[in-house]
Amino acid sequence: MTYLTLFLTFLKIGALTFGGGYAMLPMIREAVAAHGWLTDEALVDFIAVSESTPGPFAVNIATFVGARVGGFLGAVCATCGVVLPSFLIILLVAGLFDKFRESKIVKGCMEGLKPAVVGLIAAALLSVSLTVLFPGGVAVSALTDVSFYFSAAVFALCAVLAFKKLHPVAVIGLSAALGLAGGYLFHW
Repeated sequence: MTYLTLFLTFLKIGALTFGGGYAMLPMIREAVAAHGWLTDEALVDFIAVSESTPGPFAVNIATFVGARVGGFLGAVCATCGVVLPSFLIILLVAGLFDKFRESKIVKGCMEGLKPAVVGLIAAALLSVSLTVLFPGGVAVSALTDVSFYFSAAVFALCAVLAFKKLHPVAVIGLSAALGLAGGYLFHW
């Protein structure tokens, strides 16, 4: 039953979210919480690992969640579930897109989807940021914890380096090194 639940959950996520992996984050977060598969902190860790490994983010996160919940077969079920809708839709769209590219309806749908996707990504960013910066919940006491300032400084540095077009692998490597150093220095 666990494997079917993983497959159907990620099939729903794959079928109902547009805009890529980050747009899926709110649904993934809701699903893993509803099923009790992961805590918010574990999900943030999985997000970090998924982002720093090769391949599409949505496939990586589905694979990691599936593996955590159901081992190898769970990873296969979750991954197939999240990929299947996109695979089928892209086959359909690829065959029809040239025919309907200039349609006002198609253009209108695309224009309507763009701001919605940006909003979903922003919501995911806020949610993940709150979990990273305030792991114990938003409270003034968090401002006395060195991990808050360390996380904020790493975020700011990596954001600046990313905007300066430093290669993403270098940014990920740097952030991992800083995290190791911070854990060593501050005993997290």
